[in-house]
Amino acid sequence: MLRNMTLYRVCPFGIFLLVLNGVFGVDADEVKSVSVMEGDSVTLPTGLIHIQTQDQMLWRFGPNQTRIAEIYKNIIDMFDSNKIFGDRLKLNNQTESLTITNIRITDSGLYKLQIISDIIKNSDKIFNVTVYAHLPVPVIARMSNSSNCSSSLERSSVSKCVLLCSVMNVTHVSLSWYKGNSLLSSINVSDLNIRLSLPLEVEYQDTNTYRCVITNPMTNHTQHLHINELCGSCPDSSRTHIILVGIISAVLLVAIVVIYILCKKRKTDQLEGNTLEVPEHAVETSEEEMNYADTRFYKQTPQKKRIVESDTIYSLAMS
Repeated sequence: MLRNMTLYRVCPFGIFLLVLNGVFGVDADEVKSVSVMEGDSVTLPTGLIHIQTQDQMLWRFGPNQTRIAEIYKNIIDMFDSNKIFGDRLKLNNQTESLTITNIRITDSGLYKLQIISDIIKNSDKIFNVTVYAHLPVPVIARMSNSSNCSSSLERSSVSKCVLLCSVMNVTHVSLSWYKGNSLLSSINVSDLNIRLSLPLEVEYQDTNTYRCVITNPMTNHTQHLHINELCGSCPDSSRTHIILVGIISAVLLVAIVVIYILCKKRKTDQLEGNTLEVPEHAVETSEEEMNYADTRFYKQTPQKKRIVESDTIYSLAMS
């Protein structure tokens, strides 16, 4: 007990040693770590060349030491291993090696072999099996809420582009950004099965090579960054101001021209209106004078006719 407490105080790994001592009753140096990719097969060897008939070999799995396979007097008993492994568990009756085919993430854990023999020394073997899932390829995208053409740092006048490298549904991985061969940033996760993301901030005119790498103890995947494709180009602040001033000046110029044309048109319409009113009065006056002239003409014509008629009558009378 004192030994266990001392191990716990020395390092956190002592917790794992306590578990091993409490569950399996063996020293930690007898534990062999085995790493395997999901879907592959793994064999846990006993290290024995020949098994005696009277030897008893018992395999257990998990924290509850569930019996999954046994061979005794050349008789193999798989117990209820089919509830956990189905038909994926195989036991070699010559070497007692345990093989797991099409291994799954849920098959990770501690496997213990108990050897009971009258000839060889009784011993136990423990395998710590870790199953790693196949890694997805990282996805690099520009953050939608990042300001593309403005400085992301108040102390810097250089425009930045904010990128995000992401992977989904991963466990026991490391996600890292590299600039060339230099590590820029990294994040490690163990018991995580959600989206994992790591940001990176670069300049728009940056010509360096960047890559995002996801790694586990078995394999890795790399995604290279193409800055021009994701960030495009962003003008600097001075060019932005020049363009903005140019646009405002053009709008003002167009407005002035439109106002000038409208004012000129209005003045022209007023002049044309005044010119049309004068002839109307002139026409009315002419019509009155013409009526008056006609009236005078019609008055004189009958008088002249009467004079002529009277002269004619008088002439006839005289004759």
